Amino acid sequence: MTPLPAFAPDPSRSLPLWLLRPGGDGPDWPEAIPATARTWARAQGFAGKPGQVCVYPGPDGALSGALFGIGAERSTSARPARERYPLAKAAEALPAGDWYLANTPEGFDAALGALGWLFAQYRFARYKKAEAPAARLVCPAGVDAERILALVAGEYLARDLINTPASDMGPEDLENAASELAARHGAEISVIRGDDLLSQNFPMIHAVGRAGVQPPRLIDLRFPGEGPMLTLVGKGVCFDTGGLDIKPPSSMALMKKDMGGAANVLGLAETLARLGLTRGMRLRVLIPAVENAIAGNAFRPGDILTSRKGLTVEVNNTDAEGRLVLADALAFAEEEGPALLISMATLTGAARVALGPDLPPFFCDDDRLADALSRAGRDHADPVWRMPFWEPYEAMIEPAIADLDNAPGGGFAGAITAALFLRRFTAETTRYVHFDIYGWQPSAAPGRSKGGTGQAMRAILNALPEALE
Repeated sequence: MTPLPAFAPDPSRSLPLWLLRPGGDGPDWPEAIPATARTWARAQGFAGKPGQVCVYPGPDGALSGALFGIGAERSTSARPARERYPLAKAAEALPAGDWYLANTPEGFDAALGALGWLFAQYRFARYKKAEAPAARLVCPAGVDAERILALVAGEYLARDLINTPASDMGPEDLENAASELAARHGAEISVIRGDDLLSQNFPMIHAVGRAGVQPPRLIDLRFPGEGPMLTLVGKGVCFDTGGLDIKPPSSMALMKKDMGGAANVLGLAETLARLGLTRGMRLRVLIPAVENAIAGNAFRPGDILTSRKGLTVEVNNTDAEGRLVLADALAFAEEEGPALLISMATLTGAARVALGPDLPPFFCDDDRLADALSRAGRDHADPVWRMPFWEPYEAMIEPAIADLDNAPGGGFAGAITAALFLRRFTAETTRYVHFDIYGWQPSAAPGRSKGGTGQAMRAILNALPEALE
């Protein structure tokens, strides 16, 4: 997996990086910046605009420091800045060496800056050499370095898992990744595989995955700890052909990322464990890991499946398989009565139509919990958007010959009807949240390389103190 970055260890051997905002006729200069640096910057046309970088020499001509524009300050009520991570461009543009923040302008979030700097170091180099930026940052004063590094570890894990193609990230490989995480943090892992899913009453996980070369499985991680139970359920469809309702090539191209929900819950668990937060809760992670493949024994359109919960489901599209495997896992999760149950899945194209790839919706009936998630996402640059469990649409998921329809027709409200479907399997859980994530960055942005990405992990993490009260 991708090596984790580190902060520069010695401020005394580092160069100053000045953060500037634009002023009336140029940057708003801090008094301590050397006059030679100001003269050099003016000659280079540096104005303190967002993302502008200007390195400057000392009296001997050697590199002496750098200036970086962070743009005008925004209040918390203003529209968010276009760049999510304010120092990521600096990390990518500065020459190799160690740097420290020479100043922190009022309103600048140094922790978010440090996080973005380390995110910008990510390069997926498993199959092709890719050099990471060589500029290192000294952890800014007052910033919790261990917390930042724990967030980075979770994000890197999620990105690596999603970026790895199904040839090397099938259900067995996903199980191995979960086993490695368990070994790192002293968690227990149990796995139900193949036909044992039938004997132990996980019929829909088995049905979806039985055509795959690697047997379907349910991965169950339990971390040592005491306190309220938090259960995370992540969709682990390691590749999705669409099944017998086969996808066109354009829709199948990114289906290695259909296990993005599993990658995100494992990334979140990695961060929670590194921070020691699992000791104050009972953390459980459930991942139904399957490949939705095509073979003679694949499940078919029109099949009626009986779920673990006893509800029958009419399969009207084999490409709506994620909700089927999640349903069995959610029913299993709620049998222990968790204090909070969260599912994460790359579930519907309808969510992308509604909100695009960058803003994942979540569904939650608890207003206080929903507010905490929204606020945490906004405050920690991990935006999420609440959507409703709109009960008038319940009739849309009720076919004529079964309890539920996995793919209601009509083309409307696809993200909502999928969420309503999942909620049927959590009826005894008072606090349930479902995230319909994309898990993919379509084009590179500062701190966000093209490819797999974490979504909603920091929003959940920072909402937990309130969510588990």
